[in-house]
Amino acid sequence: MCLAVPGKVMEIEERDGTRMATVDFGGVVKEVCLEYVPDLAVGEYAIVHVGFALQRLDEESARRTLALFEELGLLQEEFGDPWEVAAGQGGPQAQEARQ
Repeated sequence: MCLAVPGKVMEIEERDGTRMATVDFGGVVKEVCLEYVPDLAVGEYAIVHVGFALQRLDEESARRTLALFEELGLLQEEFGDPWEVAAGQGGPQAQEARQ
């Protein structure tokens, strides 16, 4: 699944002519492109999808959404270690071994 997740802008810099930000998604930090929301500032929140900030969001809405996503386990699903997830689900060999 690929969600649009709210995150808080921690730092902004320009890289090769592109505005990029370090964004905190409730403890998970990722790099995000700000080209669709060029006036976004440090400390503000944005909805982010596939590495692009799409829209500014107020802090209360962002916090409520992050809390709900965490409660539902969606943050781990979205940002979790894919190797850990695969190990927990078991790949084809693990499934064959269980049969």
